[in-house]
Amino acid sequence: MNLRCTAVLMVLLAGCGSANLGTKPTPSPGAKPAVKKELPWLTVPGGRMKTTLFYGPWQCRQEFMNSCQMQCAREGYLLKGCMWLADFKFDWEGSLFLLPVDAEAGSRYGIYHCCCNYPTLTKEQNKARRDQWKAAMESFRQSWSERFGDWPTASTGVNWPGHHIRDLWHGGNPVDLNNVFPVQPGVHDDYTREYPACYSGQSPWNTVGPDLPYTDN
Repeated sequence: MNLRCTAVLMVLLAGCGSANLGTKPTPSPGAKPAVKKELPWLTVPGGRMKTTLFYGPWQCRQEFMNSCQMQCAREGYLLKGCMWLADFKFDWEGSLFLLPVDAEAGSRYGIYHCCCNYPTLTKEQNKARRDQWKAAMESFRQSWSERFGDWPTASTGVNWPGHHIRDLWHGGNPVDLNNVFPVQPGVHDDYTREYPACYSGQSPWNTVGPDLPYTDN
């Protein structure tokens, strides 16, 4: 299956909520506007798709915390914390294959990191993985752009950094499409600063947060 078909299926089937037709989830009390980035529309089979990125970090909702509990236990580790990094919002416009009518659909996909007590790599091992990422960055950004929309750049034309969901120091795959996504530089600094607290089991990452901690605007 090619990357664009995968993206279309994610719009219709995936997400931390179900696919919807015009409905919008209700933010939790006290929710604040998220840092947001809209990507250009992509032509996909049957129509077109737009990806919008909303950035945290936020405390994990109960569903994500439960998933992390199971993931860490399955891998033989203890869960120290959980960090909800971002939401991908997918909007799709096109025609249904079975019915000759125009349609719209959407879905959200929560990106979160389980801070299991993973062993850390040596300095040399970490450098080798970082070198692997640097060598693959250009082709990776191209592949990601074909799947979700153009990789964002700053006003100066510099590409946004790619954030490794499971960081390299804790064994993250440096070039897995499912482990890296573009993050606004200031937000990336927030992630980097908070990861050690999550791995140390510190508040607020060791407790459950609201279901939807941000607003779309």
